[in-house]
Amino acid sequence: MGDQRVVLISANWKMHLNHVEALELVQQLEGHLRASGIPAGREVSTHSPFTSLAAVKAAIEADHVPFALGAQSCHFRDAGSYTGEVSAGMLATLKVRYVIAGHSERRAQCGETGEVVSDKVDAIYRDAMRPILCVGETAGERHSGVAEKKVRRQVAAALGDRPAELVAAAVIAYEPLWAIGAGEAATPEEADEMCAVVRDELGQLAGADVPAMVRIHYGGSVTAETSEALLGAQNVDGFLVGGASLDAEQFAAIVIG
Repeated sequence: MGDQRVVLISANWKMHLNHVEALELVQQLEGHLRASGIPAGREVSTHSPFTSLAAVKAAIEADHVPFALGAQSCHFRDAGSYTGEVSAGMLATLKVRYVIAGHSERRAQCGETGEVVSDKVDAIYRDAMRPILCVGETAGERHSGVAEKKVRRQVAAALGDRPAELVAAAVIAYEPLWAIGAGEAATPEEADEMCAVVRDELGQLAGADVPAMVRIHYGGSVTAETSEALLGAQNVDGFLVGGASLDAEQFAAIVIG
């Protein structure tokens, strides 16, 4: 497995939950996890909409919930005339620890190019946070045999030409686009194969010692029923969970394992 220290399980709430609903979900999760606790060697991050970050932060701190605060995106500039955007520095003041960069939905819906994603990773590092870099292929790309090439290209575009210590600090989320929202996860073998490709690319970019230091998520219709087998794959170090993270009982089951 990649990062032997801590498995990271991240909840991406996407454009769901106002600040009151987000607060309720954190409290429900805390309730489900209270008896067993988060197992040793596991970390949880929650990625709410921007409007809920302050409420989630307050809930985490008030109830001493062992969750890391995460965000779903940021702008690559520190400040400026970018109506509707949020800078990495603004997130850092809220003590955000992880920021998602290059999610497939933003690449497809917002036109984020590899250059934009790389600039966002720059901004995240500038403000001492850690990126969760998303990479993955469509069904068409997988069927045409170019999936590996695309994933390697996305990793290199965002993390190439960086010091090894910054590459090692990244989290990579492999999200097969053909599985996201489809209700059908990749098999453990399929997930492991592409996560191994990511790890190989990291080695080529930053040296042989780096791949074992990087946590690699799997993201794509993860559920409590599929998570145990997926986490048993050698190169899967955690999850980026979408829909299932909105259900406190199911997400807690994923965390507990």
